[in-house]
Amino acid sequence: MPAARDGRNSREASGPTPQYVEALHALPLMSRSQAQRLMAVLAHPDDESLAIGGALARYAAEGVEIHVVTATRGERGRYFSNENRPSDAEVGRVREGELRAAARELGVSDVTLLGYHDGELAQADSLEAIARIVDALRHARPEVVVTFDPFGAYGHPDHVAICQLTTAAVTAAADAELGATSGLAAHRVSKLYYFVSTPAKWAAYQAAFKTLVSRVGGEERLAVPWPEWSVTTRVDTREHWQTAWRAVRRHQTQLAVYRQLGELTPEHHEALWGTQTFYRVFSLVDAGRGLETDLFAGLRGPRSATHLETSHEPEALR
Repeated sequence: MPAARDGRNSREASGPTPQYVEALHALPLMSRSQAQRLMAVLAHPDDESLAIGGALARYAAEGVEIHVVTATRGERGRYFSNENRPSDAEVGRVREGELRAAARELGVSDVTLLGYHDGELAQADSLEAIARIVDALRHARPEVVVTFDPFGAYGHPDHVAICQLTTAAVTAAADAELGATSGLAAHRVSKLYYFVSTPAKWAAYQAAFKTLVSRVGGEERLAVPWPEWSVTTRVDTREHWQTAWRAVRRHQTQLAVYRQLGELTPEHHEALWGTQTFYRVFSLVDAGRGLETDLFAGLRGPRSATHLETSHEPEALR
């Protein structure tokens, strides 16, 4: 296990610190008996707004309890124009504040930071990181979880890592004998999704924004679009694009990168944020075999009781 750098990153293999467990239990629970729950597990501040802000805003407006888990504080990211840049710790402090402000815009119930360092998630102790996500899952108990795809959108190592860690944690959270560090009961997630972009969506996004590139080990990684046919779920977020854009603008330190977005027409904004596409990794409920338009398909109304164990046609892992 790598040496701890701060109090949030100091869990030993034997279990979390008392302070960490106390912080988890202190998270607001809201109306769990009534609200459905969605958790987004992400890598950096602004992922919640740029990647899935429209979807989070839509479901929050519908009364879904939204939980955001963010692995890092983005302390190595841009800081305004990068002139007179402060320490990484200060950048992280400011960006955490931006994350929380954006979350309020989106209607997020709570934000959990895992405390890893920006750019180093792929080198973190994987069992420790999985256990932290398991703790968050068992505390919030979401029906639906969303995270990055295995390509990390454009190959960013932190994005790739959070996909792998979250996918493992969703499995571990359901097993009472795995990842048990906080004393919370095991929890079975009903549906796991990766948020993905089609070729048309990536083209529109990068034309309005910039070409996203990740350079790793001397290799240049570019955006990886998903074929249209591979999209399992398309969520209409047209009524919420303005909320998503307000959340993006809360990330003031990043606006030097986003400045072109501020010049777009409302129609172009709607084209960017008005639909969000996902790949359904698995579902333990019968939501049908066609294109979904709702991440909670199969979890609303009378069909919600039709689980994998009793389904006549279980959905295979894709």
